[in-house]
Amino acid sequence: MSSPGAVEGPFAALREQLLDAAAAFAGAPASLSEILAGLVDDVDRALREQLEIFPVCHHSPASALAMARRLREKRPEVVYLELCEDLRPLLDELRNCRLPVALQAFATELDGFPAGSGPLSVVAPITEASAEYQVIAYALETPGVELVLVDRSADHVFQWLDKDEQPVIQADSEHGEDAALHGDAVGIEIGDLRPRFAELEAHLLHHGKVRHWSEWWDQYVERPLLDADHDTYRQVMVLIGSLFRRLAPERGDRLARDEERERHMWTRIREHLSTSGADPGRCMYVCGAFHAASRVEEFGLAGSDTYAVTPRTGTRWLYGLIPSSHSAIEAQFGLASGSVSIAAATWAKAVSRGGARPYRLEGQQSKAKPKKAAGPGLAAPGPVADRLSGFLSKPPELGGLDEDELLGWCVDLVRLARRNGYLSSTADAIAVYETSILLAGMRDRARPTPYDFQDAAVTCIEKDVVPGRRDVRHLCEILLGGDRIGQVGYASMPPLARDVYDRLEPLGLDLHKRTVQRALMNLDADPHLAPCSHLLWMLRYLLPDGAVRPIMGTRRLGERSIQESWDLSLGQHQRSLIELGYEGVTVEQVLERRLRRAVWHPRATAATALEAVEDSIVFLGSRRFTDELGARAVELLSAERTVDDAPEVLRRMRRLLAHFRAAEPELPAWCEAFVTTGYAHYCTLLPTAFVAEDTGVRQVGAMLGFLFSMEGLALSLGCDRAQLELAVQQSHPQAPAKVALLWAAQSQLGLLPLAALRERCDELLANPLVVPSFPLYISGFVQALESVPALTPFVVEVISKAFGRLPDAVLLPWLPKLITTLRDQARELVPVLVREAGRTFPAGLVELDAWVPPWERPAAAPAAAGGPGAAASGPVAELLRAHPDTCDAVAALLGCAGGWQADEPPAYAEAVALLARHPETALAVAGLVAPTG
Repeated sequence: MSSPGAVEGPFAALREQLLDAAAAFAGAPASLSEILAGLVDDVDRALREQLEIFPVCHHSPASALAMARRLREKRPEVVYLELCEDLRPLLDELRNCRLPVALQAFATELDGFPAGSGPLSVVAPITEASAEYQVIAYALETPGVELVLVDRSADHVFQWLDKDEQPVIQADSEHGEDAALHGDAVGIEIGDLRPRFAELEAHLLHHGKVRHWSEWWDQYVERPLLDADHDTYRQVMVLIGSLFRRLAPERGDRLARDEERERHMWTRIREHLSTSGADPGRCMYVCGAFHAASRVEEFGLAGSDTYAVTPRTGTRWLYGLIPSSHSAIEAQFGLASGSVSIAAATWAKAVSRGGARPYRLEGQQSKAKPKKAAGPGLAAPGPVADRLSGFLSKPPELGGLDEDELLGWCVDLVRLARRNGYLSSTADAIAVYETSILLAGMRDRARPTPYDFQDAAVTCIEKDVVPGRRDVRHLCEILLGGDRIGQVGYASMPPLARDVYDRLEPLGLDLHKRTVQRALMNLDADPHLAPCSHLLWMLRYLLPDGAVRPIMGTRRLGERSIQESWDLSLGQHQRSLIELGYEGVTVEQVLERRLRRAVWHPRATAATALEAVEDSIVFLGSRRFTDELGARAVELLSAERTVDDAPEVLRRMRRLLAHFRAAEPELPAWCEAFVTTGYAHYCTLLPTAFVAEDTGVRQVGAMLGFLFSMEGLALSLGCDRAQLELAVQQSHPQAPAKVALLWAAQSQLGLLPLAALRERCDELLANPLVVPSFPLYISGFVQALESVPALTPFVVEVISKAFGRLPDAVLLPWLPKLITTLRDQARELVPVLVREAGRTFPAGLVELDAWVPPWERPAAAPAAAGGPGAAASGPVAELLRAHPDTCDAVAALLGCAGGWQADEPPAYAEAVALLARHPETALAVAGLVAPTG
């Protein structure tokens, strides 16, 4: 869209010059001339606007310096800033923070967004070397100045995202361990100046002899504009924004979303001007250079008023500040590693040499002292003059080599490298110095840039391996400013985070530090530390791994530690602690909400509810809340149609029953209901589970374990044992492992004697058609130990027979499968088998040769019973004979007739004693008589 007066304006000569160049160098000059003329028209249009448009680039020292100089010169009364309008209340809290930090909007309870898309998070990072921070500091520290955020809200950020678009930019390993401080939040930035035309970016990088876009921007835009005057800066930035805009894909979704943002921002600006009555000449609009060259109909104060801002959804958004870092900003916005640190070093150097007097919030946690801002005023605006022609035609001013700076970098880097394990020396410092100058000359630079120095250091110092945690590129970043990490002040934290710091104060540690600190607690000697211990266990449950890590001590059901040791790193995980404060006021409230949300989730199971019950007992100790979760567990169990979680249900329910029996006078009502419901539920599903192919052996074994181990309690509560017997009799499995489980269940119920079970197993081993699948039967018997532990000797017997009788072709391939099966599915049953085997087999090799397995020994002959006339003997008979009156009285009451037997010596006592002394004779006679009957 060309400006009507562009031909007669201050840029007419530049426009004609570009059109002549297009005609001379283009075979078909129509499209090229349109682009070149459009660039000039966009600049002219932006500068003619009554409301001053100040174009910026995100985290640009040149933009920050130009902004600081312009604010002191013009002193606007109203500043419109391209930032989410609902983040305005957070800006006052920046006084309590150490930059860089990020403004955050966070939502977990969604209303109007697709289910399962949460939590939603939007962050806007703020660094000291940024134009937006200069605007914020100026507006907040200058009386009478109003700061208005005009960009779309956090709710609209996600409304305008395409359903198939992935807004999350994951941090890669290149940016270090602190690159994930923003989590999976969507980043909001001011001035995304990067070509959206891939071929253009590749062309610029190739001819600029640089590796990535951040280096190109620093060499060709950032440094030439550091000392530029206001008019030159504005015209160049708008020109760059117009170039990237006109070469962007016309139908891209991103461009359409940017135009939607521009309509929103200009609509908000006109609304504020109409309601406040502010003079546009005393106002300033700070936006990205890309948006300064906008061509939407709503552009400018005279633009169209037809745009209507769509309403927000019903989602409840929470706002706060989270710590940020240079690497987190680089990772989220796709910048080169170290570029933000280099920008911070460039900003610090420009400020130190007097390039500008920056604004700073009073109370800001920083080494530099804040400077008071001047009172509001207005500098008379001058006429618009063409500064582009001179800037584009004038060669860049080549600064001389700063030998002291480069020498200092090289010496400090060698010292830092030696501390990190590199075998560097003075020769390496000289090599880095000379290589930096050589690389700068090869890249047509008069002086080495930090990027040249970084490449030279990697070439000269880094060898095949990295001796420590940091490579040379990371050491260069540390040297040039470091990966500065921000911190949110105590006063700017949500109530939950402040409460955590207050409750952990008795530990005597500075938890705001980013180092790992060790907390030692003797809870017997210092009982006042018990609340700290309880809070730390809850934080370990709620926060990510590494925030609080127990070294010594446990917290389980019915267990409490006497001594505990913790590694605390809350300073490194400040973001997680702050986001935890979005969910509630106290840690206990957040924990209760999470447990309640877990059990009422649509995919919740009975095992999930039992886990929540256990956690509520361990951490909260609320009987009312525990009963509520237990009642929900009963509902979930009765509604389940599968038995996939049967092992987990059995394990947790056994543990809960043991706890309540030891700690409570009686079982809670929900426990009794769970046992009775589970007994009937598993009896009903047992026949189906035995034949279902998608139901594993472990699940069926856990069902039987639940039924048999809790049978006594279930029967006392009114359950019928006949239901279990019918379920077992109706089960007809086909899989060998499940057949073994069924046999074990029948043995437990008395339907299959042990002798018959042993006979069936012997028949299987003797059948050559069944031998290849016999290992599967063993797997089933091992799983049966969960429900029928009395079969442990028999399982050892079956395994021993299998090892002794199975051929090697079957046994050897099966051994790995047996080991993995026992490890994955019956890990807790292996010690039972080992102990039983230890009792069965001999302890040494000497006894092994003469050892006979118990199941192969001849059965002992039953003792001969005495005849009718044999006199009773033993302690009971002697007691009755010593007190005959009692026995006579009982016999009289029962109407029993008869008398006492006389004490007579047993018949043939001498013959019995003789045979006992010489059994060989009797055995020989028996051997002679046996063949004849």
